[in-house]
Amino acid sequence: MIPLAVACTAAAVIFLVPGPERLRLPATAAGSPRTARWCGLVFVAVAGALLTGARLVVLSLIVGGSAWAVLRLVMARRAAREAEARRARVIELCDGLRAELASGQTAHAALDRAAADWPLVAPAARVAAAGGDVPSALRDLAATPGAGSLRIVGAAWQVAHRTGHGLADVLGRVSDDLRSGEQTRRVVLSELSSARATARLLAVLPALALAMGAGAGAAPWEFLLGTPAGLACLAGGVGLALAGLAWVEALARVSDRGETG
Repeated sequence: MIPLAVACTAAAVIFLVPGPERLRLPATAAGSPRTARWCGLVFVAVAGALLTGARLVVLSLIVGGSAWAVLRLVMARRAAREAEARRARVIELCDGLRAELASGQTAHAALDRAAADWPLVAPAARVAAAGGDVPSALRDLAATPGAGSLRIVGAAWQVAHRTGHGLADVLGRVSDDLRSGEQTRRVVLSELSSARATARLLAVLPALALAMGAGAGAAPWEFLLGTPAGLACLAGGVGLALAGLAWVEALARVSDRGETG
C-alpha cells in the first residue's frame, strides 16, 4: 500500500498546487492544467501497476514519461535558440532599413528588400506595397516568439509617418536601444547559466551514485528494477529530477521575458 499512498499523495499535490496566476508566473512557465492532469494520471497508473505487479508496465511508463519530458525540454531549448536568432534579426532589420533609407530608397522599397533577406517581414512588405497600415502589420508579426521588438519598429514607423521626422534617424535610435537591451539580456542569461548547469549536474548525480554503488557490490539496480518499492523510488526520483530541470528552465524563461518585454 505504500506505493499507492505515495502516488496518490503526489497526484493530489499536483492537482491542488496553486495555479500559475496565484504564483504570479505565466502559464507557460508553471505548467498547464492539461499537463498537471496527465502527470496525475501517470502517477496513478504507476501505482496501479505496482500493486498488480506489472513491472514491465511500470518500466514502460518511466521510460516513456522520461522520454516525453526530455523531448519537451529539448524542444523548449530549440525554440529559445530560434527566438534569440529572431531578436538578432530585428536589430539587423533596423540597421538594414536605416542604410537603405540613407541611400535614398523609399520606406516601402527598403522594407521590400529587407523582406527578401528575412521572409518573416514579407507580410508587412506586402501591406506596404498595397499602401496599407504597416505599423499594424509589424505589430501582428511581433507575436512571433523572439520578434516582439517589431512592435517598437512599428511604433517608430508610425511616429515618423505622423510627424514627418526622418524614419532613418528613428530606426537608428531604435537599433541602438535594442542592441543595448540585448547586451543586458546576455548578461542576465550568463548569470542564469550557472543555475542551469547546477540543475543538470544534480539531475545526473543519482545515476553516478547508482553506478558507484553497483561497482561497490551494493546491487542497487536489482532493488530498483526488481521490487515494487524500488520501482516506486525509481519513478519518484526520475520524476523529481525532470521536474527540477523543468522548473529551472521555466524560471529562466520568466527572467528572460522580464528583460525583453
